[in-house]
Amino acid sequence: MLDDMDFIKSCEVPGPTKEAIRAIILYKSNVTSNDYVVDIGCGTGGLTCEFAQRAKQVTSIDTNPEAITITKKNLDKFNLSDNVELINDSGSNALTNINNIDIAMIGGSGRELEEILDIVDSKLNHKGRIIISAILVDTKIEAINKLKELNYNPKIIEVNIAKGRVLDRGVMMMSENPIAIISASKR
Repeated sequence: MLDDMDFIKSCEVPGPTKEAIRAIILYKSNVTSNDYVVDIGCGTGGLTCEFAQRAKQVTSIDTNPEAITITKKNLDKFNLSDNVELINDSGSNALTNINNIDIAMIGGSGRELEEILDIVDSKLNHKGRIIISAILVDTKIEAINKLKELNYNPKIIEVNIAKGRVLDRGVMMMSENPIAIISASKR
């Protein structure tokens, strides 16, 4: 796993996804060296970098040009650019030109989650996996309902991580933003 502190960051771009969350997502995705991954809403590229180390091909998509720039810088920093394609576009537009998907990671949908899930469902390979990270309650509900409508059996976990900050007097636990991880597999 890459260290959170090693990533290039920007005030204009969310991320990177925290290390513990990346670890859970990688575990839930069951990514292999044969997998084609799309990372929709890649932000600073935390998950893109992790998938790039493990998958055959990664396509990372973000509507924010700054996100694509920062993701590229992080890929270059970690020497992980060889198997990654970056696309500056909406998820729904970019997905129309992608046909081989084993894992769809949706970290940001630009208010197009249902449309993105429809497209992903039509292009997801047999036994393909969908992972959605969500901080808004509304996104969690929308994702679960849409996945059920598409005949998936979604699973959801809510993760609350706290890291210790060592002080002179002791250790203070600092809580990070809770995040839901929704996963589903194509039957």
